[in-house]
Amino acid sequence: MDDAARRRGPLAGMRVLELAQIMAGPTAGMMLADMGADVIKVEKLPGGDDSRDYREPRVNGVSAPFLMMNRNKRGIALDLKHPKGRDVLLRLVRDADVLTENYRRGTLERLGLGYDVLSAANPALIYAAVSGYGRDGPWADKAGFDLIAQGFAGLMSITGEPGGPPAKTGNSVADINGGILAVAGILAAYAHRLKTGFGQKVETSLMEAALQQTYWHASVHFATGASPGPTGSAHILTAPYQAFRARDGWINIGGANQANWERIAEVLGHPEWRDDARFRTNSDRMANLPALVDAMNAVLGTRTKAEWIERFDAAGVPAGPVHSIGEALAHPQTLARGMVVDLVHPTAGPVKAIGCPVHFSRTPTAVTRAAPLLGEHTREVLREHGFAETEIDALVAEGAIAVARR
Repeated sequence: MDDAARRRGPLAGMRVLELAQIMAGPTAGMMLADMGADVIKVEKLPGGDDSRDYREPRVNGVSAPFLMMNRNKRGIALDLKHPKGRDVLLRLVRDADVLTENYRRGTLERLGLGYDVLSAANPALIYAAVSGYGRDGPWADKAGFDLIAQGFAGLMSITGEPGGPPAKTGNSVADINGGILAVAGILAAYAHRLKTGFGQKVETSLMEAALQQTYWHASVHFATGASPGPTGSAHILTAPYQAFRARDGWINIGGANQANWERIAEVLGHPEWRDDARFRTNSDRMANLPALVDAMNAVLGTRTKAEWIERFDAAGVPAGPVHSIGEALAHPQTLARGMVVDLVHPTAGPVKAIGCPVHFSRTPTAVTRAAPLLGEHTREVLREHGFAETEIDALVAEGAIAVARR
């Protein structure tokens, strides 16, 4: 591998067509692009990705969520309901390694662009679909949304404070994990293709992506028949392992084993707690969790977050601040790991984005391209696939494709 390829990431040379929109599918495309794949976002006409219409917040008129989810991608705009728009996609598919989509079951089939058609055009194609509930089963035709998936999977029954109403996680965990699962599936299928030459269909769903997040809680249910409820920030299996209130705010303390608990008792100045019948073992602490939390908060409230974290660090106890989003993004460790990147968008101007969370020693990732304008790279991509300028102009005139005007 030459130096240029190393700089482009481990997936340099992979060609991806992203027909997905909003979050789950675009998460997959973003991660593949960060790792070096040439991800071409194929947006529908009219309008493009629905997240372009998210009104607030906007940066110089451009949707901030769209900017976040679609950096590092090139973008083209096709009308897949137009016969010539479909023909354009089929020509692109012949040279693609991967195609991603998150349409409802049957949508692409009705357009004549289902897996059977696309795989016939390119038997090596890896076709990755993220749906609401999977492509079979009694709910296969239902639309999927992160909120609905979280409720279905039980996540909303275990989130929040005891006695409170159902609560979703603050982030779109089903959408994001669905995209990550799609990447895992794509890379596994890519490894298989390198061995055999054959592509295949890869699929996952928001429902499965949410259910996967319940490993600990499902283990309790399978073992006892009971369904756990919400525990706030506390762990379902071990204590103390949650957020506690210091003098100037909240910190997390992770007493995930007996040795850490004994260190915590020492740091807090109460070594006698180690032999207290209420707190001696993890089972004792779980059975007396309210008393444990009250006792610890009474001590923790006497010092600041920074003072306690310094003491816990010195003792080897896992502890850390409960940050706001802004504090987390500005932290020196976040910046040292390249998790905030600066980009320039032709309309929005200078913008920031989340960096790639996977790091490679020989083929480092890079985030260098802001999210595309609608149809920004249509002409460029079609030229690369053998379309003549006159052919492109004719397709624009017929409304089968769109080309961005800066």
